[in-house]
Amino acid sequence: MKKKVLLVVMDGIGFSKTGIGDAVAAANTPVLDKLLKECPGTRLKAHGTAVGLPSDDDMGNSEVGHNALGCGQIYSQGAKLVNESIESGKMYASQAWNEVMDNCTRNNSTLHFIGLLSDGNVHSNISHLIQMIQKAKESGVNKVRIHALLDGRDVPATSAHVYIEQLEKILSELNNADFDAQIASGGGRMKITMDRYEADWNMVKLGWETHVLGKGRTFTTALQAIETYRNELGVIDQDLPAFVIAKDGEPVGPIVDKDSVVLFNFRGDRALELSQAFDYEEFPHFDRGRRPDVVYAGMLQYDGDLNLPKRYLVNPPDIQDTLSELLVANKLKQYAVSETQKFGHVTYFWNGNKSEKFSEELETFKEIPSDKVSFDERPWMKSAEITDDLIEAIKSEKYDFIRCNFPNGDMVGHTGNMDAVITSVEAVDLALARLLKVADEYDVTVLITADHGNADEMFEKNKKGELQVRTAHSLNQVPFIIYDKDTAYTIKAGEYGLANVAPTVAAIFGLIPPASWEESMI
Repeated sequence: MKKKVLLVVMDGIGFSKTGIGDAVAAANTPVLDKLLKECPGTRLKAHGTAVGLPSDDDMGNSEVGHNALGCGQIYSQGAKLVNESIESGKMYASQAWNEVMDNCTRNNSTLHFIGLLSDGNVHSNISHLIQMIQKAKESGVNKVRIHALLDGRDVPATSAHVYIEQLEKILSELNNADFDAQIASGGGRMKITMDRYEADWNMVKLGWETHVLGKGRTFTTALQAIETYRNELGVIDQDLPAFVIAKDGEPVGPIVDKDSVVLFNFRGDRALELSQAFDYEEFPHFDRGRRPDVVYAGMLQYDGDLNLPKRYLVNPPDIQDTLSELLVANKLKQYAVSETQKFGHVTYFWNGNKSEKFSEELETFKEIPSDKVSFDERPWMKSAEITDDLIEAIKSEKYDFIRCNFPNGDMVGHTGNMDAVITSVEAVDLALARLLKVADEYDVTVLITADHGNADEMFEKNKKGELQVRTAHSLNQVPFIIYDKDTAYTIKAGEYGLANVAPTVAAIFGLIPPASWEESMI
């Protein structure tokens, strides 16, 4: 077809069910309002079973969302993938698990678990950690240390004490004369360890110093650290500074030679950098001080092309027959752009968790560096620069399919700053206004959607019925809109999810999709 297609992902922008803290509705969005009113469109399911997660109580996220958008199919993902492996016993039979266990039992050394301590089911689940600690004890490991990253992002903003108390109770039941398990260190996920896309290596450096070297402000318990920091700084869990648990002035769990280390996060983007620090001999990003000789494993393989980490407990979904592969097979040129915070989502995750292009000739990727500031300080982020780049790509007339991600609604949404989130949504609306004008001029069909909700639900009621800030993704549906000044499209009746987008793109191009795909919406 002569028709070219632009797909816009408005990250984190959904439809509120409650109207509570709905920054999308509160924002001045004349373009989006008009599109929703006048253009063919529907609402897509972007969480739970629609994106391969265990149940519809599980919120979606950008990674599984872009997997589904990019491959037109539903694969078991994240928590569900790990749940299946644990329940079947497959994980405990894996070579990686047995190497981790054997190393500890052979050397009488410590088993360390690093990861996000919550049941948010986006990066991790505390139930996986608890089951692995129990299995380690059964396997003859006698010393375990937990390095607990605090959430407050995929779960209520100040809920860290709930998970600490849950874990401490389990440990007290397991501990005896032959088994010693303790929390050794921790800190907020947006302060230490869990950087992504190499946006701030200092976060990883601080995490390394905290978990591995045992350096930092010391406390007698994790609860004491949390309460102290909250009283001193008034911050939510994700922003709590690093802490080290010490006894008699010495850290209880630095990571040393002959230990084993498991990173129990299953989501890849915020696990890659710490994995590099453990796995890579040549490492230019910061001075590790010392690199202990350990057996290191991730919950999943976080990047198959980089083979990172080298050792992993659960095999990732083998995503085949992506939209990119279909377009490459039909010689259609693609262009993908976003800023650093979501660049991997329109490339790696979109292409089925593959770092490499399917065709160097037919695929072009563009990363626009994100600002290294708190996102509520500049809620417009790089929306103008992304839009500038998209306009240039459209005007070049080189590309058949262009995709982009505006991270604003999600990244600013996670800060909990309602006013900033409203501004972030308005920035995306301004970008749409600019893009539609050029799309008209160059006869481009524009598809507008989102990967999950966030900005649409900035407050929630607690058990007492009181409003509190919500920083997590929502369980809300997201828009799907077709804008074309000349061509009339009709959305078929039915219920759809993110995996129906790729088949719809294929239908616009007149391509025959793989048999494994979901159906087109048009």
